[in-house]
Amino acid sequence: MGTHVIKMPDIGEGIAEVELSVWHVKVGDLVVEDQLLADVMTDKAMVDIPSPVHGKVISLGGEPGEVMAVGSILISIEVEGPGNAKDAPAVAEPVKTAPVVEAKPAPVVESKPAAKPVVAAQAPVAREADERPLASPAVRKHALDAGIQLRLVQGSGPAGRILHEDLDAYLLQSPAKNATAANPYAERNDEEQIPVIGMRRKIAQRMQDATRRAAHFSYVEEIDVTALDELRVHLNEKHGATRGKLTLLPFIVRAMVVALRDFPQINARYDDEAQVITRLGAVHVGVATQSDIGLMVPVVRHAEARSLWGNAEEISRLATAARNGKASRDELSGSTITLTSLGALGGIVSTPVLNLPEVAIVGVNRIVERPMVIKGQIVIRKMMNLSSSFDHRVVDGMDAAQFIQAIRGLLEQPASLFLE
Repeated sequence: MGTHVIKMPDIGEGIAEVELSVWHVKVGDLVVEDQLLADVMTDKAMVDIPSPVHGKVISLGGEPGEVMAVGSILISIEVEGPGNAKDAPAVAEPVKTAPVVEAKPAPVVESKPAAKPVVAAQAPVAREADERPLASPAVRKHALDAGIQLRLVQGSGPAGRILHEDLDAYLLQSPAKNATAANPYAERNDEEQIPVIGMRRKIAQRMQDATRRAAHFSYVEEIDVTALDELRVHLNEKHGATRGKLTLLPFIVRAMVVALRDFPQINARYDDEAQVITRLGAVHVGVATQSDIGLMVPVVRHAEARSLWGNAEEISRLATAARNGKASRDELSGSTITLTSLGALGGIVSTPVLNLPEVAIVGVNRIVERPMVIKGQIVIRKMMNLSSSFDHRVVDGMDAAQFIQAIRGLLEQPASLFLE
């Protein structure tokens, strides 16, 4: 028997250190080639670390949330044969982690898998503090939302994997949950500490950096999207079966592309250290997307060169990749302006935070039907607010207002989106 040491890989782009986000194995586990061992986080994306060998995990080189240097020992696996330990430094001692508390983002605007029959209630499982049970990202989010520690739940899936119905069964026999259900006015003194690690930490750092460095200001305008939505419905009825269904987002992207022709200072990046503004002809639209690991911004490249359906298809493809954790680093970088929308939860007004080094972000609020006065008549119209933010160091208030008004004109007269 020998020891195979896996080091923190060189992920490229000059990255010298990465954050260990999640372990998918523990000491004593038997692993096979290509099995997922850990997730590590760079400044741009989550990266999977698979096993190159079969064997038994004998030590872990770090704890979730720890920043590790490229080339440092990540994990040691006992293997048949000599292994590669002679080529590596001494193996780290096995890691003893604190009880696992899932650090996940705010609820995602996405439905949970269809309900399944609830399994019989089971007593809590006594796992070791450093033992990480098998569960999908969706189940882990479900557990976080419900305030459940996964290490206490009995899994009924293959190899003891915890399923959604296992969480439901655990909730049924949870004394605290039952007590609250029996008396919703009962005093509560429970506390939960959630470590800010992985994607949550990156989001926090980026948001703090953006608000600290940029001079944010927001501009809100309401838009009558009645005609636009009628066009969208018509196009879906006529071409949806062959070209795919259209949401409002590709229309808004098109409006941004057309409006930016007259406002090149808004399609720009600002390097505040070098004091250089770079205006770009290409419109690379970042589309803010909520995923199980946090907010991600995949990029629709060259939106100016894509058709309405081309942008719709790319938005859908990238959103799916981001939600599944499959978006590449290239797909998550290089945007020149960002579009963010909370869909039906969009509220009336929002103040989106800039995605530095960009200087503008366009926020979409929800559509509501409201009575409006048009030519002296009260009519029902579909109204939607755009809540957009700009970097006042680069974009003047007048330019921002005129840019949004240009988008408004294009969306309220949707035929103008396609006139050249």
